[in-house]
Order: sequence, then structure tokens, then C-alpha cells
Amino acid sequence: MGDESTVSPKDRFLTVYGRKPVLEALADGGLRVDKVILADTARGPGAAEIQRAAKDAGVVVQRASAHRVKVLAGNGKQDQGVLADVVAPRMRALEAALSDRRPPSRVLLLDGITTPANVGMILRTATAAGLDGVIVPRRGVAALDPLVVKASAGVAFRAPVLRCGSARDAAEMLTEAGYGLYALGASARTTVFDVDLPQRAAFVLGGETGGVGAEVGELVTEWVSIPMPGDVESLNVSAAAAVLSFELVRRAR
Repeated sequence: MGDESTVSPKDRFLTVYGRKPVLEALADGGLRVDKVILADTARGPGAAEIQRAAKDAGVVVQRASAHRVKVLAGNGKQDQGVLADVVAPRMRALEAALSDRRPPSRVLLLDGITTPANVGMILRTATAAGLDGVIVPRRGVAALDPLVVKASAGVAFRAPVLRCGSARDAAEMLTEAGYGLYALGASARTTVFDVDLPQRAAFVLGGETGGVGAEVGELVTEWVSIPMPGDVESLNVSAAAAVLSFELVRRAR
């Protein structure tokens, strides 16, 4: 967990890539773009349009090799030689949030959720429900890229995202900070509607196929389920997150 002591750029920005997403970010007056990075091979009308839009928005354009842009975007097939770092004002390191004078009381922890649409919808739902944080580890979870932003309908930019290395790192930090760790599991006898919660609680949402991983599972305080009287085995993880998030809203009211 040594990478927690310094603030990574990935704890400050959401990086979008591709001409259309970058132009949309530059045109959105509600967003602050830190910088645009344009491949030195990018030429022609498309590159000129991006440079004009960046100038109009007062954003610096840096040139880099096409390889460097691919590495930074993390998606060599779709970056189109351009990316933008968009400031995410509510994104920060989990370690910083836990050491705050008023640490978050209710957070979600994503463990192995690899479908960008699910991550985006969870960010939108949790933000709508007013949750204090969604822990999105850098490893083992879908990258916070344009697909996640699109699925969140743009809410990802202002979601309360907390970053850390892995879900196991997060589980250890939460446990050390005195949080109860609750994991969703279909066979649990206690339900999300009747579980007794401490002042600070974190809820683990497992991956689409494997569920909550063993490394996190061994630290769980209690497993909880969503009761389903109908003949359905399980819910999509983003639907389960919605049920949980708004049960927390109901309790708070």
C-alpha cells in the first residue's frame, strides 16, 4: 500500500480520450479541464478543432508522442491521438478521506466490477442517494474512462470517488479505521432492510461473475442479502447498489 502516501494524478482527474469526448469536455462550462494532450502525429482539421476549443476554454495543449498518449489513455484503439484531464472536485484518495476530521459514514466498495456500464451506473446512483463515497480501486475494477462517464450520464465527474490500490487495501484501511464491512451475498439470512449498522459502515459490491473476492471476504463483518420473493437468482450489481443506496436514504430520513 505504499502508493497511498502520495497523491496520484488518478486521484485528481478523470481522463477522457477521443476527439468527441474531449471536445464535449472543453465545451462544458461546468467542468474544469486541466490540460489536453495531443499526439504529435495528430494533424488536420480534427486537431485544429481541438486546439481552437482548448484555446477558447483557456486550456493548455501539450504535445506528446502517439505512444505516450496511448499509454496515458490506457486504450490504444480509441484514443484518436488526444486526451484531456478533467478535474474531478470530489475525487480523492481513500486514505485522505479516512484521516479527515469528519470521515465518510456510508461508503460503497467496488470489488472486481469490470463492466464500465455497471461502474458508471453505480456512481450515478450513489451520487443521487447522497452517499459519502464510492471506493473505486485502481486495480481489479473498470478504469474510470469515457465508457464509465457515459454510463453515469456525466455524473462521474462530480461523484464522491475514493481511490486506493486494491479492494483488499480498502478493506484493510476501513477495518483499521473502525468501519463495519458488509458484503452483499444472495444466501445471507440478514437482509439490507434489517441489518443493524454502526456509525460508520462500508458495503462491498462484488464482481459480475465471481461476486466478492476471497481476499475481501475474509475481512467482512457480516453478509447481507436483498430479499427476492420472485423466481430470480440475483440482481445486476448496479441494481443491487441502487436498492442498497436508497435503503440508506430511507434510514437517514
